[in-house]
Amino acid sequence: MREVSAGPSGPGGRSVPGAIAGFGVALMLLPWMAAAGTTGKLSGRIVDPKKQPLAGVNVVLPAARLGALTDADGRYLILNIPAGTYDVKVQLLGYRATTVTGVVISADNTANVDVTLAEAPIPVQEVVVSAKRPVVDLHATSNIAAVSRDQIRTLPVQELQDVVNLQAGVVTQGGDLHFRGGRGGEVQFQVDGVSVNNAYDNKSSLRIDRSLLEEVQVISGTFDAEYGQAMSGVVNAVLRRGTEKFRWDGEVLSGGFAYAGGARAGTDYEFRPAGQQNYELSASGPLFLPKTTYLVSGRRYIFDDYLLGTRRFTPWMTTTPDQKAQSPDGDSARVVLGYSREWSGIAKLTNRSLKTIELNYQAIFNDVRGRRADWNFRFDPDGLTHQHTVSVAHGLDFTHTLSKTSYYDMSVRQNYFDYKDLAYDDAYDPRYDRAGPPQATTTGYEHDAIVQGVDLTRFTQNTDAIVAKGLFVSQFTRDQQLKLGADLQWQRIKFGSPGVLSFVADSLGQHLKRYVNDPPQYPGVQLYTPYIAAAYAQQESEWNDLHIRAGVRFDYINPKSSLPSDLANPANSIEGAPLSHLVATKRKTSVSPRVGISYPVTRDAALFFAYGHFYQMPALGDIFRNADYDVLSNLQAGDADFTHNPGSPRVMGNPDVRPERTVQYQFGYKQALTEWLGLDVSMFYKDIRDLLGVEFISTYNGAEYARLTNVDFGNVTGVTIALEQRRRGILSSSLDYTWQVAQGNASDARETAVLASNGQDPRPRQEPFDWDQRHTLNATVVASRDNDFNVSAVMRVASGQPYTPVREVGFGFGLETNSGRKPTSLAVDLRAEKVLRLGQGSLSAFSRVFNLFDTRFFNGYVFDTTGSPYYSRAPARDRDLLANPTRYYGPRRIEVGISTQVGE
Repeated sequence: MREVSAGPSGPGGRSVPGAIAGFGVALMLLPWMAAAGTTGKLSGRIVDPKKQPLAGVNVVLPAARLGALTDADGRYLILNIPAGTYDVKVQLLGYRATTVTGVVISADNTANVDVTLAEAPIPVQEVVVSAKRPVVDLHATSNIAAVSRDQIRTLPVQELQDVVNLQAGVVTQGGDLHFRGGRGGEVQFQVDGVSVNNAYDNKSSLRIDRSLLEEVQVISGTFDAEYGQAMSGVVNAVLRRGTEKFRWDGEVLSGGFAYAGGARAGTDYEFRPAGQQNYELSASGPLFLPKTTYLVSGRRYIFDDYLLGTRRFTPWMTTTPDQKAQSPDGDSARVVLGYSREWSGIAKLTNRSLKTIELNYQAIFNDVRGRRADWNFRFDPDGLTHQHTVSVAHGLDFTHTLSKTSYYDMSVRQNYFDYKDLAYDDAYDPRYDRAGPPQATTTGYEHDAIVQGVDLTRFTQNTDAIVAKGLFVSQFTRDQQLKLGADLQWQRIKFGSPGVLSFVADSLGQHLKRYVNDPPQYPGVQLYTPYIAAAYAQQESEWNDLHIRAGVRFDYINPKSSLPSDLANPANSIEGAPLSHLVATKRKTSVSPRVGISYPVTRDAALFFAYGHFYQMPALGDIFRNADYDVLSNLQAGDADFTHNPGSPRVMGNPDVRPERTVQYQFGYKQALTEWLGLDVSMFYKDIRDLLGVEFISTYNGAEYARLTNVDFGNVTGVTIALEQRRRGILSSSLDYTWQVAQGNASDARETAVLASNGQDPRPRQEPFDWDQRHTLNATVVASRDNDFNVSAVMRVASGQPYTPVREVGFGFGLETNSGRKPTSLAVDLRAEKVLRLGQGSLSAFSRVFNLFDTRFFNGYVFDTTGSPYYSRAPARDRDLLANPTRYYGPRRIEVGISTQVGE
């Protein structure tokens, strides 16, 4: 008699205080801007036992303080519900009150709850039922994976990126995330609907711990017009909010690497049970102010890599390297080569003291100090540089509900990111002189290990961005919703070397020479201030059974830079040639139409189609780097600037490039095979144009140089098949398989220049991208019982990514670029937890095992003569690499911990 269903349907230069002051000014100047991506809506129909509609029924979400009354058709709609899991209360005088528990609201999606109320002339006990979320979303027009907080809690993951790695269509290569065959840096990372990407490299500026996540949305296909500056995907992390009642939770864990030392050449087995430590504490509840809640959380994370070194030598230059190798001057202590020490946390305040207004302030911070492991420094670990990252994202969100069918959001954030990679802060630190550059012995001591000196790398990068967003939403009819939005980003980006150090030999002998802010060859740290603005309109319509999402986005970009007017005489150094002068770069605009259509062909199945244009500016660090053309003043007739350094040629920057462009097509079929098993099949094609690449410019005197421009291209074709099994008894599982072909003329913007500098053919051609992983299989199995236990296993199988084979005889030695394939690889992670209920709280003991089978290879390094990570056909040439364990995948890691939760 009762029907219940729920489911989706559908910077630089400023100090930190100064930067925050600038943020405050921007906050006052931009009261009209707003944000999206954190709320969803709830709809449904309330009927009596005879299936007749009931009008005037009160439908309430107590935890969200939201509700609505049904209309004459028994229908209701509640907008602007924060993502999360809720109880829905349904009440009408003369009928038995019903509460639907476990209703999941997902950001930017619609959950549907239909209820049949039983007649009850006199008050009777309330009925409580559990929501059944549909196993497939028949109204979705794209591939959206929404992972809830409860799901994240049971998986062997620690951070946001770990959750993203488990999704279909995501490939990791060289530390970059590639969505459906796109280049790295083509993904928009958002926190509560606002971008946290660092425009310097188009990557996330924050590390988000799993304890902070309410929901993670991963869009790997086409996406709506409200998402910009992304060509391949969107990751939206919706954070937890303050609670109406006090609660706190915490976690402590410790662990270490456990593996067979002999299996990895050059390493000794040493289990360090405290090599990884995590301490997390969160508290939330009501504040002393009226209708105000808070959330505060802090985390301390300690990570020691498995690679150990021995301090045989100090960095100091006391004798020649050969003499030093005979008489080591270190203390022989065993030390970890790579490590990380992180402090992170969040503070969040939410105020609802005004009836139709919600005000929210949040601040997230990371402070990470560490050292990147380098096997060459295993006997001189103190010669390595240290890395220090400080990132802060904070700001104000304002939501005003105008009526039951419309509201608007306003949001202003400051994203501050500061990174340093150097041995000593001061370029004039005397320890640089005392140590000298890294040196090995002439006899190749211990596979050319460094025995003295310090790494002279000196690099800093600072981004200070103000991001303002605005959104107006109107459900102007029951089946029509309109979104209008705008966003604006002011960027202050600084990067470069705060002093280049070089050892030179001159009349004074061999000594350290410093180049500090000495343009054009050594320009120091440079400041750039581009800005980006956008506006969009998005409409969602339901017409009979047809569901349509259509939108258009307009982007405006001003690089605020300049370039030589005549590229054939860029530095005015060619006698008799026309003079060049600086001209301002052009402002760029783009228009991106996007549409998605879903049509249910049966009650349990639907077809969908999506099409869209997606534009994104290349990483600003690429286009602004080396963009002072005065550096070419010494380019001689007949010379080629990019051949001076084969393998790492100089390529001039170009702040006047156009946005890169991708046109995506997607067609799919979804079906609920049973009420607990769903199938999703998607076919996609991506036409990629105007990628950053290299062109060669000839000067008036016959010289040649390389510079970046929009010349690279590619395409991706693929199919994803996904099965999701909702919990039956204690078991739930998911399985997805992706086949794709990703190819183009270059995997990296500078690849063409590298080919030319090495004397190879630089002409355009189609070849597999470096991340062209043809076959990817992800499987997750969870066995759980509420408030008792859970055990989960994640398996990832990946076919080999390409590499370029080398033959030892014949002309040229090398074969076609990326014509070989690495071996197939498999990795398995586990997590197990036992829960004990303690009054209003719980205590859990858990264990995690990463890389259960101690897989040594997972699409990493292979020898170009064999395609294997284990052996080479040229052992003499590859002697040092064969002894280097860093070519292997990280070994097995075991962690145990305790977590607790107190309060509702």
